[in-house]
Amino acid sequence: MIRLGRTLALALGLAIGATGATAQTQAPYPNKPIRILIPYGPGGLTDVVARHYADHLRKSLGQNILVENKPGASGIRAIEEMVHAKPDGYTIMIGNISTNCLTPILLAKRMRVDYDRDVQIVARTADAPVFFLATTTNFAPKTLPEFIAHAKQTEVRYASAGIGAYQHVNTEILAKRAGGLKLLHIPFKDGGSAILRDVASGDTHVTWFNITNPVGMIKAGKVRPLFVAAPARLEAWPDVPTLDELGFKGFRPSQWNAAFAPAGVPREIIDKLHEAFAAAAKTPEMQAVFVKGGMRAPTDKSADEARAWLKQEMETWRRDIADANIKLEE
Repeated sequence: MIRLGRTLALALGLAIGATGATAQTQAPYPNKPIRILIPYGPGGLTDVVARHYADHLRKSLGQNILVENKPGASGIRAIEEMVHAKPDGYTIMIGNISTNCLTPILLAKRMRVDYDRDVQIVARTADAPVFFLATTTNFAPKTLPEFIAHAKQTEVRYASAGIGAYQHVNTEILAKRAGGLKLLHIPFKDGGSAILRDVASGDTHVTWFNITNPVGMIKAGKVRPLFVAAPARLEAWPDVPTLDELGFKGFRPSQWNAAFAPAGVPREIIDKLHEAFAAAAKTPEMQAVFVKGGMRAPTDKSADEARAWLKQEMETWRRDIADANIKLEE
């Protein structure tokens, strides 16, 4: 009896210990700092948007949010680091159309992960209309028709953040739809500021840019927007026509941003993160960021809605890329 009692006590002790350990491992999410990986260096639009969101997530989730810049390989470095992290919701990333839409389409063979299988969207974070900018230095075109006519007569150089970046893909699609223009691609590794300086100096002639960064150069007369990729003319730029007005209907490039997580993160954690991002987007502080940056706030009401949007977005870009016959060296 004594031996049985000791055995029973030991079993109960183990059971209680196991229950305690389980309760500890299943503490409500989040119970430790969350890492947000950014596929660019500091200072760009994606980095700025991420840091504003991080400030709000710290308050709403009650945990420190660590923003880490992981630039390189067209976003592949950040994507792979996120995918290889434990799928517990403590490592996510905020990327954009280039890193989390165009890279998986154009550079899939360079990735050591299966993007469609291994990555899931958490929430959209911002949508920034983009200008098609032209230098004013020794470059006469002031409208898109003038640009097209000029490009048919002489070499035009366009700048991008690299092979597969949205400026590269957008320009090649535009060139195809404008009658098969032959433009010279000049990729930059130094980011947006280097691109703007080069276009302003006239070393390159055109590029695409979100409507925030080039405002100073536009007002200084260094560059001019030939059109804006947006559903309607912007209140702050009433004289800049849209692509639709110019006859390029259905082509809607923009520089959107969104949060992503490894595919294995449980649904309840994804939903909690989505709710936190959505709540942050509605705060007066974030609304002011959107207005100042000329951005539109996200509209998806759930992670499922964001997932459906991304699926359609990638299908559209796959079709447009195939139509423009854009192929990269593997």
